[in-house]
Amino acid sequence: MKKTAALQLLPLWCALAAPPAPLPPIKFTESRLENGLRVFIVEDHYAPVFSIAVSYNTGSRDERPGRTGFAHLFEHMMFKGSENVGAGEHFFLIFNNGGNMNGTTNADRTVYYETLPKNQLDLALFLESDRMRSLEITQANLDNQREAVKEERRIGIENRPYGRSYEKLTELAFDNFAYKHTTIGSMEDLNAATVEDVKEFFRIYYAPNNAALALVGDLNTKETLEKVKKYFAGIPRQDPPKSVDLAEPARTEERRATIEDKLARTTQIHIVWKLPPGGHVDIPAVQQLRAILVGGESSRLYQKLVKEKEVATSVFGGAEERAGPSLFHLIINLRPGKEPAEVETLIDQEMARLHGEEPNEAEVNRARSMSRRSEVSSRESSFNIAYRLTDYTVLYNDPNRINTQLAKQLGVSAADMQRVAKQYFRKENRVVVTTLPAAQAAKPKPGGN
Repeated sequence: MKKTAALQLLPLWCALAAPPAPLPPIKFTESRLENGLRVFIVEDHYAPVFSIAVSYNTGSRDERPGRTGFAHLFEHMMFKGSENVGAGEHFFLIFNNGGNMNGTTNADRTVYYETLPKNQLDLALFLESDRMRSLEITQANLDNQREAVKEERRIGIENRPYGRSYEKLTELAFDNFAYKHTTIGSMEDLNAATVEDVKEFFRIYYAPNNAALALVGDLNTKETLEKVKKYFAGIPRQDPPKSVDLAEPARTEERRATIEDKLARTTQIHIVWKLPPGGHVDIPAVQQLRAILVGGESSRLYQKLVKEKEVATSVFGGAEERAGPSLFHLIINLRPGKEPAEVETLIDQEMARLHGEEPNEAEVNRARSMSRRSEVSSRESSFNIAYRLTDYTVLYNDPNRINTQLAKQLGVSAADMQRVAKQYFRKENRVVVTTLPAAQAAKPKPGGN
């Protein structure tokens, strides 16, 4: 009986050990209007909703010295009204019609998005086209949003544990100004922004030929494309912006900094290794390495630092992909009383192990399964698909990356991971920022004068 049961379970064991199967492709249509706007439409009739994403090929990389934070400031300006939409009305119309919305800026792109019931397609296209065509740029709007961004900086950087550490890390990780500063910018530069700056930024970067639009959900492709043309075709194209040189010199030595943070309660080590651009052939192997190093409680660094040696309370990280040189982050929060030097030694040992021997078969299969699960999760909402289509178009000029990236990850071998680890995860190619809780002021002794 035992032998028979084991034989019956054999196919199940083999299935569990087999590499995960690829997913069916996401079917989309691509069109380009005469003014240069690239349009992607995905029909998905699972639920009576749709999402729209409009991504502009501009971010903090396009800023110049003295105007850092400008791309993010401009993102806020885009919600302050246009020719036919009043200040704050964009939010009002979306929320009152059962939708949600937001925008976000990073180093390489700025994207705006909404999700709405299917009967509000005209509303979404009207709102996005009206501000692309005729943003209302006034001194009052600029002053209002400048203060909002300054407050965001106070909350996210200046009055947040480890906030300044991230700024220092970015400064040390890059030499080229395009990536050397954070997207939030500095207070001085935000104060220096003028209405003329905003108008010129809008003219150069917020043009249809510098944007990609994706619509995903319960839509009819032919009817939807005609409506896109109705709202967007009349917006004039502009001269293409000048491309930004993102090249970085080769790193020849490790860079380090130690910061005392009065808001931090535990010591944190933040390490980044410089990677090639996000579209490079080595990036899928780096993504698989994340699963092996920090992908959950069974990962190597979690097991070593948190479970076995008990020197850390958490370990996490991953690749921050950019259009230009990218970064792999590793963030470790230490247990009280543990020394950073001890933790770094343990990390170095794990990296040396990775350099010296390939990951085992179980680790490779686990990484593949995590990649497939992540891809399945990313397809669960119309917003995620729309967002990724525009991102991949703006960053890599490759919208079909949404269908090819998983296959590349599943095809990564143990030898690929070891090669990539040896090439990029080297001491001379990394930046280490250690954040220490600032010493508390000495308390007066009882009875003292």
